[in-house]
Amino acid sequence: MSTKTFFIAGLMALSASLAQAQQPASPLGVPQGQGAGVHSPNSPFAPLAKRDDVVAWSLLTAITTKNEKNKILPVFGAQQLALHQKTQKIQGFMMPLEPGPNQRHFLLTSVPLTCGFCLPGGPESMIEVRTKTPVKYSMEPVVVEGKFLVLNDDPYGLYYRITDAVAVK
Repeated sequence: MSTKTFFIAGLMALSASLAQAQQPASPLGVPQGQGAGVHSPNSPFAPLAKRDDVVAWSLLTAITTKNEKNKILPVFGAQQLALHQKTQKIQGFMMPLEPGPNQRHFLLTSVPLTCGFCLPGGPESMIEVRTKTPVKYSMEPVVVEGKFLVLNDDPYGLYYRITDAVAVK
């Protein structure tokens, strides 16, 4: 198993175990380890600007989950399923999975990372991105476009993936 694969598996296992642990709700009423994530008012980064040309995170995070054979699986609605295998644009914050300034494989998140050891939200607030060409790492929001996949039972616990992605403005 490559270091990258191990890292993703660890992140998703942590997210799933936090969700499964039935932890108390956060002040916003969402169980810890689930949900869209919270953009800290103390963050040095501005929240994502509203854009009509990208898929809204509110759509991607509006799902439920079910427990099945010791796994937490997503239950997608018609709106999420309608995105499957179609070209989509997504805006978010990069969570690098490779060393170096140029990334071909990273997670895109709905809120910026505020801690190198903390997940920014649950798996519904992250998208695995695989690009055609490297994308320069940025702490500012980026927009990528590619083939969007809705994942029903990903071995790493991911709910969404974009392949053949390119950075767009």
